[in-house]
Amino acid sequence: MYLKIKMMLLWTVSLGFIQTLCAQELSYVNYVHIPPGASQEKIIELAANLTPSPRQFNWQQMELIAFIHFGINTFTDKEWGDGAEDPQLFNPSQLDAEQWVLACKNAGFRLIILTAKHHDGFCLWPSRFTEHSVKNSPWKNGQGDVVKELAEACRKHDMKFGVYLSPWDRNSPYFGTDEYNDYFVNQLTELLTNYGEISEVWLDGANGEGPNGKKQVYDEARWFAVIRKLQPDAVIAISGPDVRWVGTETGYGKETEWSMRAATLKNRAELDEQSPKEAAFIIESSSPGILENITQNPSLVWYPVETDVSIRPGWFYHSEENDRVKTPDELFDIYCSSVGRNGALLLNIPPDTRGLIHDKDIESLVGFKNKRTTAFADNLLSGASVSRVESTMTKGLISNALILEYTLPEAITFDLLQLQENIRVGQRIESFKLEYEDGGAWKEITRGTTVGYKRILRFDPVSAKYIRLTIESSRLIPELSEVGLYRQTGSDTDSRKISMDSCFFSR
Repeated sequence: MYLKIKMMLLWTVSLGFIQTLCAQELSYVNYVHIPPGASQEKIIELAANLTPSPRQFNWQQMELIAFIHFGINTFTDKEWGDGAEDPQLFNPSQLDAEQWVLACKNAGFRLIILTAKHHDGFCLWPSRFTEHSVKNSPWKNGQGDVVKELAEACRKHDMKFGVYLSPWDRNSPYFGTDEYNDYFVNQLTELLTNYGEISEVWLDGANGEGPNGKKQVYDEARWFAVIRKLQPDAVIAISGPDVRWVGTETGYGKETEWSMRAATLKNRAELDEQSPKEAAFIIESSSPGILENITQNPSLVWYPVETDVSIRPGWFYHSEENDRVKTPDELFDIYCSSVGRNGALLLNIPPDTRGLIHDKDIESLVGFKNKRTTAFADNLLSGASVSRVESTMTKGLISNALILEYTLPEAITFDLLQLQENIRVGQRIESFKLEYEDGGAWKEITRGTTVGYKRILRFDPVSAKYIRLTIESSRLIPELSEVGLYRQTGSDTDSRKISMDSCFFSR
């Protein structure tokens, strides 16, 4: 048995292998209620065996998600509209959804979410339930449908598609009344039945006053039930049970990030009777999954984080921000601090009034992709041998749970560590450190806390032949799917670069 465990720990499972597994056939436990009087050891065991649902697992694999903020605000030069805008203002002269898709795909993004309706209530599709939409604009003589064009472009180029539908509607006369929840469900149904597969439904928590000065009581349980019925594979994000918001709009995640959360679950409705082991209900409150929290809450739930930020200071396009687009270095730092902190990165890339992504944004996206390609091109541990594994059990927690000593054929220079846990069996690592041997003594290079789906740490370049990774504390036995050392400051090669030209659709 020990040999079997040892072989499992030493085996670096490639990410491609994990992705080939049939998610629907793998067992998972998305949430669990803590039995009354459960011991700390039992609670740790429950937490360590919590795993993502198939839809959460597939979502996490995407890593990079593009946000497209586009709408009436693009033409009023505002961030938030008031709902009184004239639809005649919406008139992009060169709208090209394929250009959006290719710009994102060639930069490594796998999913695009469109603001189908923002707080102003203006709909980018010809909704039957409002006049505040593209059907009353001069664009394509009122016959246009931005949602349709982007959904079709995503399918054509093998990209996933998602929708943002603002619950707050500053135009609808129903807002603040019982009728509004019917109105919202009607619009949600249009989006989820007319545009093919939807991979993510993004619902923020905005709730201000409507035209009548009233606020709305949202029937979220009903909304979630509709989404589960019409698009069962879609994650419901932010104000939903599948994916939560990181809490800021900076793009930076927390240094310690557990996908497992200690929660109070408000069981207002059984939203998915066929998956009773899944948290298909409203999460009323949740706390970080540190040991103190998980031993003091009634439930545990797998609730991963999405980290959002805009490539520009604003979320909608503003011409005065053309020289304030985030640089490739800034985007790479954000990537390491979002995806590299057990999250997914949602990067907003707003088209301009022409209906095109601006050259400045594309230039930055190209540089961002090239930096990632260069940094993660070669795992410098690929030629190493591993010489030792140790573990010691202590009341459910394992101290020195895994010690891996790598011996390289010759010294390598590296400045980046990437770790991944096999989250199909759970998130378990609480702390780790990386060391190298220098003159017969082990010297610390860097250390961290949680790993989860992916952890990236950067440091000053180190040259060494003997390297040691120690998982200092773990909830049960950890299972790593990758240990990688890389040189982010290495030289570029033309074969690893993409060009700006490849981001444009050739008409």
